[in-house]
Amino acid sequence: MMNQLVDPPGSVTNKPDPLTRALAPVPGSGHIFDVTRRLGTVDMDENQNLRIDGIARQIQDAGVDHLVHCEALESHPHWIARRTVIDVVRPIAWPAQLRLRRWCSGISPRWCNMRVRIDSDGGGLVETEGFWIHMNKETMSPSRVEDKFFDLLSTTTEERRLRWQQWLTAPLPETAATRFPLRRTDVDHFQHVTNTSYWHAVHEFAAEAGDLTRGPHRFVLEYNKPIRYGESLDLHTSRSADALTLWFAVDGDVRAIAQLRGAAG
Repeated sequence: MMNQLVDPPGSVTNKPDPLTRALAPVPGSGHIFDVTRRLGTVDMDENQNLRIDGIARQIQDAGVDHLVHCEALESHPHWIARRTVIDVVRPIAWPAQLRLRRWCSGISPRWCNMRVRIDSDGGGLVETEGFWIHMNKETMSPSRVEDKFFDLLSTTTEERRLRWQQWLTAPLPETAATRFPLRRTDVDHFQHVTNTSYWHAVHEFAAEAGDLTRGPHRFVLEYNKPIRYGESLDLHTSRSADALTLWFAVDGDVRAIAQLRGAAG
C-alpha cells in the first residue's frame, strides 16, 4: 500500500530538514473548522498539564467532528494516521477552555496533511499536523477522496500533489528492549492498536527526558505497520543530546518510530 506514497525517482530531495521545519501557519482564508471544548481531567498529567496522549485524543476527536460538520462522515468514515507531529509550544494547564482549529495543509486524491492548532484560554498552545490516509476498509487500501470534499479541503493549501516522505529512518538499535503489554482497550475497529495507545508509551519514556520538555518541544510519531492485540511489543530507546528516539518492534520488526526533540521548529 505505502509504495503509492513515496516520492518518484529523480524527485528533488534537498529540502529543509522536516524534523525541525516549522508547521504551516493558520491560513488567512479558506475552510477552517473551528470548535471549542472544555479540557477534561482524564487527559491531565500529575502537573495538571494536558498529556501527550490527551493531545492525540483531542486531534482525533476534532477530525471526526470536522467530518460531521462537513457532512462527510458517511462518505469518508475510515482514515489511518501515517504520521503525527505535535509541537508543545506552551503547555496547556487544567482547567482550560480549548479552541481547536483544523485545516488542510497539503493534499492528494487519497491522503492529506491536516493541521490542528490548540489554544487554551490560559495561554497554552499546541500545534499539530497529521498525515492521514483515506481508507477503503474492505480492501484495506487507500481510497479516493470525493471531489466535493477534496475541493473544500484544497481551499487552505496550494499543495495538491502531496507525497509521502519518511522522516524517521534510523534502524532498530541493539539496545535492551522493554516489553510493553497491550490491552484490549488499545484496539480499534481495524483490529489495530489505536493511535492514542502509542502515545501512552511515548509519555512513559518522555518522563525520563525532562531536559527536552522544559521549553518548547516536538514529538514526531510515524506508523510503519499496524500492531495487533496479542503481539509481543518491545520498545527500544536511544538518547542523544537533543533527542529521544523510541522504536516500537514486534520480533525485531519495527512497526513505528517516535522521536522527542528539544525544540519545536
